[in-house]
Amino acid sequence: MNTIEAHIQKEHYTTSISNGKNKIIADEPIDLGGKDEGLAPDELLCGALAACTAITLRMYADRKEWKLEDVKVNISLKVDKANGVSTFYRDIELIGDLDATQRQRLIEIAHQCPIHKVLSNPISIETKSL
Repeated sequence: MNTIEAHIQKEHYTTSISNGKNKIIADEPIDLGGKDEGLAPDELLCGALAACTAITLRMYADRKEWKLEDVKVNISLKVDKANGVSTFYRDIELIGDLDATQRQRLIEIAHQCPIHKVLSNPISIETKSL
């Protein structure tokens, strides 16, 4: 199990996020009181899905030795507070010498990325105070 630590002090709302080896910064936009020095938490969530999708497609195409030159994944998130449903919108651009069957297979494989699976299944969050 991976462990990620987020650390925020009194600085509004710059947060250091680390896995113990690598570090990124999260923040809120200026209009929400932040300094806009990093991605907002919802953007990080979208980024996790986008990165996982791109990596999964790259790995699959490499194993198949397909001529996939570039993958671009755009994710947006709409949260409908009225009904409690969140919807991710994913656009995938596949650049390379691929036929229609290969392109369709890559779109199917996008649904197999680990983050897609986590977000598509029931989630439980257990919280404790230290």
